[in-house]
Amino acid sequence: MTRTWDDETSAGQRFGFGANWRGFLARLDEGRIRQAEASVKTLLGRDDLTGLRLLDLGSGSGLFSLAARRLGALVVSFDFDPDSVACTSSLRERFFPDDTAWTVLRGSALDRAFLDGLDTFDVVYSWGVLHHTGDQWAALSNAARLVAPGGLLAIALYNHQPLFTPLHTAMKRLYGKSPKAGRLCIALGYALCVGAALALADLLRGRNPLARHASSGLPRGMSFWHDVVDWVGGWPFETSTPEQVFDFCRARGFQLRSLRTVGGKSGCNEFVFQRQDSGVCASS
Repeated sequence: MTRTWDDETSAGQRFGFGANWRGFLARLDEGRIRQAEASVKTLLGRDDLTGLRLLDLGSGSGLFSLAARRLGALVVSFDFDPDSVACTSSLRERFFPDDTAWTVLRGSALDRAFLDGLDTFDVVYSWGVLHHTGDQWAALSNAARLVAPGGLLAIALYNHQPLFTPLHTAMKRLYGKSPKAGRLCIALGYALCVGAALALADLLRGRNPLARHASSGLPRGMSFWHDVVDWVGGWPFETSTPEQVFDFCRARGFQLRSLRTVGGKSGCNEFVFQRQDSGVCASS
């Protein structure tokens, strides 16, 4: 019998990202949207996306689809999580009702039949998504196939840490198997530890530790609490080194345009690759 999304989330085999993002959208304001726009501009190295075809692969809350559309891109958004699809659709209806230049779909980065029904894009954007599919290398290969010749592949993937990655894996497995109260305790415990460390770092730098929790305080317009829940619960979970990602994409006809790593710490390494070849990307 084929297991459904509800089966997998109920069994702790898949985290409900979209349910978390619903809470985040209740706090969405103009400051967060502008932060999201700024992050897209910085990542892609351009301030105007007018006329570019952009695929938001794993749209999550829909915030970055919204940012790209406000910057002028022609956007296609999709996600496997039905709640994430609903979140993205709600932003489309709120800010761009009846807009034919923004399409929202439900689909999987591992579903080749679904992906083959899409066009190729000037930008394939997938921030913090492919490592949650259950097969990040197949998902990355599929994403690469959707980039038009000369187009950009903009991705962020969890950094591999020999010591901490197994610990994070164990934490996420425990979270998925725990009842609701247990999950809250795990998230609160992690939030207190990380929050205290960040506050201390801010104080040592002469900064207001509360400033980062304002609507424009966190990078990419995010929310500290929703980021914590996303991190401790995010499953499936895979990691990679920058070298692995570079070699994988280079073998598929891509050249590295920009790279920002987390310097060996926890978090996502950001990559922007440009497709050089004119043929079909090799499969994994």
